[in-house]
Formats: sequence, C-alpha cells, structure tokens
Amino acid sequence: MTAFWTEPDFDDHEHVQLVRDRASGLTAIIALHSTHLGPGAGGTRYWHYPEPKDAIRDALRLSRGMSYKNAMAGLPMGGGKAVILADKSGEKTQALLEAFGDTVNALGGRYVTAEDVGISEADMVTVSTRTRYVSGLPVSGENAAGGDPGPFTAMGIYHGIKAAVQHKLGKSSMDGVHIAVQGTGSVGSGLARLLARDGAKLTLADIHADRAAGLARELGGEAVSTDTIMGVQCDVFSPNALGAILDDEGIARLQAPIVAGGANNQLARQGHGAKVAERGILYAPDYVINAGGIISVAMEYLAKRQGEPSDINEVRKRIAKIPERLQEIWQQSEETGVSSDAVADGMAQKLIGR
Repeated sequence: MTAFWTEPDFDDHEHVQLVRDRASGLTAIIALHSTHLGPGAGGTRYWHYPEPKDAIRDALRLSRGMSYKNAMAGLPMGGGKAVILADKSGEKTQALLEAFGDTVNALGGRYVTAEDVGISEADMVTVSTRTRYVSGLPVSGENAAGGDPGPFTAMGIYHGIKAAVQHKLGKSSMDGVHIAVQGTGSVGSGLARLLARDGAKLTLADIHADRAAGLARELGGEAVSTDTIMGVQCDVFSPNALGAILDDEGIARLQAPIVAGGANNQLARQGHGAKVAERGILYAPDYVINAGGIISVAMEYLAKRQGEPSDINEVRKRIAKIPERLQEIWQQSEETGVSSDAVADGMAQKLIGR
C-alpha cells in the first residue's frame, strides 16, 4: 500500500488525521494544509467514496485549495478541510455529527469547519453543540452575514463570470450571453437565477435531472443530460458540481471560450490548466472565483470571536473584489504566457510562505 504522504496531492500538509468513532459509526479525515495565515478554515464534505483512496485525495486537494482560496481572498485564515465517509445509504445521524464536533473541538481551534457538499446548515448547528470552532450558522438581523454560504459563493461566481465575459468577449452586458451551468444545487441554482435576471441564455444539467428541469422551466432555460453539458456550444461553461472534470477528455469536449464556475479542483491534474490555455479558453481559477462562501464564513467566525455581528455589507464589499483578482491573474497570464491556474498558484504560494 502506498503511503499517502508520498502521493502528488500531499503538499507538505501540516496535519492529516483519520478519525474513527465506533459508537456513532463516524469515519472522517481532517486535513490541515497550512496555518501560516491563521487557523485552517474549510468546510466538511459528507460523501460516499467507493474507493477509500479517493477520500484521502479529496481531503488533501480540498485543504490545499482552501489555503490558496483564503490567501487570495485576503483572509487571516489558513486552509483545512474535512471529509466524512458516508456509507451507501447516506444515513447521517445526530450521534455521528456530534462525534465529529468532538473531533474538531479536540484540535483546539487549529481547524474551523462549515458546510460543504452533503452537509447542511442544520448539520452545522448540531456540530456546534460540541465545538465553538464552527461557522456557517443561522443568523438573525437584516445586515447580519452568516448561515448557508451557498448564496455568497454564487454571488462571487456571478461577478467573476461577468468579468470573464468582459475580458474575453468584450461584452459589458450579460443579455443573450449563453451559459451552460453544470450542477443546480445551492450554488448552481443561485448562480443561474442571478444570470437569468440579467437576461443570460441558460442551459442546465444536474445528476438530479428533475431538479435541473424544474429550474429550467422557472428561468426559461433548457435542461440537458449530464453527459452532454460539457459539449454544449456556448459562451461560458460553468462547472458547479464535483471537481476533476477538466481532464484530457473533458477539455477536448469543451465548446466554450470561457470556463468559470464554483466547483473545487476543476483541473484533474497539474498540466491540465496549460491544455485549457492551449485551446484559447479563458479559465477562472476555481479557488479565486468561488471564494464568496468562505468570505462569508470567515467574516462570521471572526466577528463572533470578537463578540460582534458580521456585517453583510463588508462581506459584499470583499466579494466584489473577486473580479479584480481575476483580472490581475489573466493579465499576468497573457503577459508571461503562463496558464492562469499556474499564475494564481504562484501568487497564493507566496502569500502562505511556500
């Protein structure tokens, strides 16, 4: 068996922990990539992994991405991630979530968790009964930020797509711009509604076909199968489901001049960003464009530590800076001939002292 710390995705992680709690059935992996800028912050993913090696790979890649994401967003937070290994039934119990909360608490604040795929706001409330190192909790008050980070993630992607359309296509309006949205969960559906409001033409796909079809009817778009969405001829392909879709085959199928979406780790491997660039496709590095959610979560957590409510206007102001970061990356990429993902990685690594 190969040691995980010899794998390409093990990028000098500071801490990788396997957690087993027999009583609740919890099996989880917590990975802290870097705490150079502050406690490792990143959500918890609840997912069924047919192959256990995929779980450790996910934890390592996602936690590294969080280091880069938080650094590029200007947050005083490091990068961490947790994955809870679900069984085939997907049953999620209160005891399991409480056991996970105990594990997070035992790290003493080195890791701050929140929602990710398969974990809800209500789940985080349960986790918070066992640890204070949690964010993404329900808030009250018109100007208070917090709770489900999905809408904030969607807002950042929306701003990023508009910047990409302006940069690549020279269009200042989204009216009539064709966006193919892969994934219509919390983030993808929120993004689609924002784009529809601006008059964009939408093609939607989701593993839950009825969900995509319903959203398409609501917004006047078209629903297609998940097998065909990557090959749709459009202006922007926006991946908002799971990652590693931009492999050799996926890149070859693209019929869009722009890739900009919220899925984490869209590039399957190092070198795939260069292949996207070789095709003349403008790529928005995922951890830059999808930072809206962690901005909300981090501001909520930091304000709570100071005994203050998080100001939604400050969150919106920080999210509105996402296009500026993307423009800086794209400009440097064009000046140097280095793909945008590599440019962004270099910037992030410098920020975290790597």
